[in-house]
Amino acid sequence: MRRREFLAALLSTPVAWPAGIHAAPGSDGPLIAWFSGLSQESAASAVGAFREGLRELGYTEGANIEIVYRFGGGYEERLPAIAEELVRLKPAVIVASAVNAAIAVKRLTSTIPIVSGFLADAVHLGLVASFAHPGGNVTGITPYVEGLPAKQMEFAREIVPGANKVGLLGNMNDPKARPQRYELEDTARSLEVNIVAPQIQIPEDLAGAVETLARERVDVVIVLQSTMLLSERRQIAALMAAKRLPAVYGYREHVDEGGLISYGIDIRWCSRRTATYVHKILNGAAPGDLPLEFPARLQMVINLRTAKALGLTLSPLLLARADEVIE
Repeated sequence: MRRREFLAALLSTPVAWPAGIHAAPGSDGPLIAWFSGLSQESAASAVGAFREGLRELGYTEGANIEIVYRFGGGYEERLPAIAEELVRLKPAVIVASAVNAAIAVKRLTSTIPIVSGFLADAVHLGLVASFAHPGGNVTGITPYVEGLPAKQMEFAREIVPGANKVGLLGNMNDPKARPQRYELEDTARSLEVNIVAPQIQIPEDLAGAVETLARERVDVVIVLQSTMLLSERRQIAALMAAKRLPAVYGYREHVDEGGLISYGIDIRWCSRRTATYVHKILNGAAPGDLPLEFPARLQMVINLRTAKALGLTLSPLLLARADEVIE
């Protein structure tokens, strides 16, 4: 009970963001709201890429456009209150950086345009009617590529040949985690691989979850694409290193913090591309008429230092296929 009361108090208190996080006062330009479930620190790269995209299109923050930023810190339960605050501001566009933020805003408005750079499982979740013709007020980039989780399983078994017990680390409260898990479970059944998937709901669950994976002696772990896990990537890398668990990730940012290997979308590309949608909407386009886009490419990043620390020898073929090797 005390924890819930603390969160309620936290969410009802105005947040004093660091200097420079808001646009300069007095701007005559439209108001854009950036809404992320990540922590402010974890979202910095994506925010920077979005700003770059806007600058390339002729927008100067504080001059001809104003932006407010809100962050959930990796806690799903904070998102509804943040969404309410942003909708009350009546911005020209809300940029919901991931699908969980998009869902929170969509529940409150059918008129304010919502653009997301990570609009996973959007049709199934009822956010859009179709990829080609979204309808309604939501559009953006869809990062979920069918077959990607199965490919991550393939890499996991290439890293640890003969692996027959694979751990899954994922926050099932995050809507985009569910289709990944279902595909991985289907793949595991076809390969006769056992899955160990401890329950995670909040960041404080991570240490216990990794302890469970180690106790169950999984051969390798697949870390799902999830807002909370991305926000906690530094902690996850440290926990995996302490338990000497090799892991495959969906985002390269995990590997930058010491994770072993990632295979997935380029977050910065998606965030920069989001600016194009905002530009079109500010110039009169209806979000429902703007088709969803898929990422231009997938990327593989390997941290060779981590491989050596884990005592793993990665095949030359795997290293040759990597877009980047961190040495």
